[in-house]
Amino acid sequence: MPLSSPKSMHASAADRAACLAAIKTGSRTFYAASLVLPAAVREPAYGLYAFCRLSDDAIDLGGGSPAALERLRERLERAYLGRPMDHAADRAFADFLWRFSVPRALPDALLEGLAWDLQGRCYETIEGLHAYAARVAGTVGAMMTLIMGARSRATLARACDLGVAMQLTNIARDVGEDARNGRIYLPLEWMREAGLDVEAFLADPVISEPLRGVVAKLLGEADALYARARSGVADLPWDCRPAILAAGNLYAEIGREIERGSLDSINRRARVSGSRKARLLARAVVASPWINAIDAAPPLDAVNFLIDAVEETPLPARALRRKRQPVGPQIARTLDMFARLERAEQPGR
Repeated sequence: MPLSSPKSMHASAADRAACLAAIKTGSRTFYAASLVLPAAVREPAYGLYAFCRLSDDAIDLGGGSPAALERLRERLERAYLGRPMDHAADRAFADFLWRFSVPRALPDALLEGLAWDLQGRCYETIEGLHAYAARVAGTVGAMMTLIMGARSRATLARACDLGVAMQLTNIARDVGEDARNGRIYLPLEWMREAGLDVEAFLADPVISEPLRGVVAKLLGEADALYARARSGVADLPWDCRPAILAAGNLYAEIGREIERGSLDSINRRARVSGSRKARLLARAVVASPWINAIDAAPPLDAVNFLIDAVEETPLPARALRRKRQPVGPQIARTLDMFARLERAEQPGR
């Protein structure tokens, strides 16, 4: 569907403030990391986050009903028509779609991933899990790349690698929580190979050595994708590189915390401290200028359709008009944010 061109942008200053509030309350880590991004990238990224948050909430608060998903599809349709619904996230998202000529296939795939959740799908193989992760997370990586003005196939492949890796990390971290809610995302083939009875596990989710092995294997899959994704910053604008590298480092560190907790994702939820996040950010800032070659590995099969859609939609001139900004002030603000997060996490606060 061609995007309708608005005579003026839809989102007001109040709408943009509401999107900022959504990420502040919904993900303190992502909010803190986003402060390293230049303002011209940060603002549309908040609109993207707000719509993703709205989509998740619509499904959760709608009781997981097909009707809730249909309402989301209607909201997306109206955003593409340039007639967004009366909600801050809808207006900001409509502006984002138009400004960056986002192919309809990307948000459609995101909603398809939510539909798979509603259907209670399980995934037999790691390739099947890649297909799910491509929809709920690879799409976001691709859309973030469009905001930064990078549209090459290699860069999009690495952005999707990062999104999929993050989703695999989420799954490894939330095995117990998901199982207690009657859901399992671990590849069923891997579980059976480890000697685990899937139905018995769902009925009584307990940690075991075979389960630890499956979690470790999933983290290994994520780590391979993180390694490829890191090279993708070589094709990003200089003022965007530290934030994207830091985002990957922060999420990969969740995997290290799972390992430090003896791979027990049943009885504990891995978290990364504020001070550790600050160190990882500093490491990303130092490393980002030295990454100068992108991994030419082909994309995951599961994300090819997303990249094809972007290649068929040229980057509009309106998305290129921004000056590169120094990252020093953003880094200082982000380090301060991590310090405040660390203080807030101290016992008794």
